[in-house]
Amino acid sequence: LGPEKELVGTDQFGNKYYRVPKHETRAGQIIPERRFVETINRQAYQYEMGDFPTEWEAWIRKKRNDPPTIEEILKNENYREEMKQKIKEVSEKDKLLQAKEYKEGLVAEPVHTQVKGHASAPYYGKKEPSQDPTSTASTFQPGSWMPPGRGSGQNK
Repeated sequence: LGPEKELVGTDQFGNKYYRVPKHETRAGQIIPERRFVETINRQAYQYEMGDFPTEWEAWIRKKRNDPPTIEEILKNENYREEMKQKIKEVSEKDKLLQAKEYKEGLVAEPVHTQVKGHASAPYYGKKEPSQDPTSTASTFQPGSWMPPGRGSGQNK
């Protein structure tokens, strides 16, 4: 029922990548090329983004025409590790510089605020929620409820 799948490559984890070339059915329908992976030791639903090398992921999603080589994958992994290390070093230097600037008074330290609730919540800043009016629809009279703390004679 169409062309056989052909093995294109295997990654360092043992996952196998296949393609079924573009072909025409007996009814004349054109079936586009299909790319897929047969995973090792896992069910398909257990995989998440990043479990495959990004180069193979790009090939499966047809973002690149040629499948990656193991040399290309290893070179890119080394590059990513170098970048992570450089980012870590720059971040540490930045923290030290920031601490020095705080100590010397060149920069004001950030104010740490404590969020206790959302401003639109009826009990914002309070420990307990306020008692909201309740009604059973059959006994409610329009205008009969007044907000707490407001008397009938007080106008602000």
